[in-house]
Amino acid sequence: MADEEKKIIIDEDWKREAQREREVAAAQEAQEKKKEVKEGPKRGEGLPRGDLSGLVSMLTTQALFALGLLRMKGEEPHEPDLELARYNIDMLQVLEDKTKGNLSPEEQQLLKNTLSDLRMGYVSVANQAATQQ
Repeated sequence: MADEEKKIIIDEDWKREAQREREVAAAQEAQEKKKEVKEGPKRGEGLPRGDLSGLVSMLTTQALFALGLLRMKGEEPHEPDLELARYNIDMLQVLEDKTKGNLSPEEQQLLKNTLSDLRMGYVSVANQAATQQ
């Protein structure tokens, strides 16, 4: 019977210790959350490294939005802005011209293919707009 009493005491001690550890962990977690809220996300966290393909991707996305070939989920279709699309395509052309001889073969191919695809898309959208008028 004395053994049973020891088990009860040990169990109660273990429960108290586990509860204390949970309380300490909860307090630490709350403190870390307060620290995160005060600091906020660090600038640039999660962003990819800046490189040529990222720049090409940004300009391409802008051109596709302007052409109406790309839109946000739930957004209504809008009239293509051929002038803005042309500007972004021209910016990519300037980038290709100014970096000639300084790009890797992969980067050269990326610019060449992107410009070709965008120009074909531009012509297609411009032709559709002309036939609808």
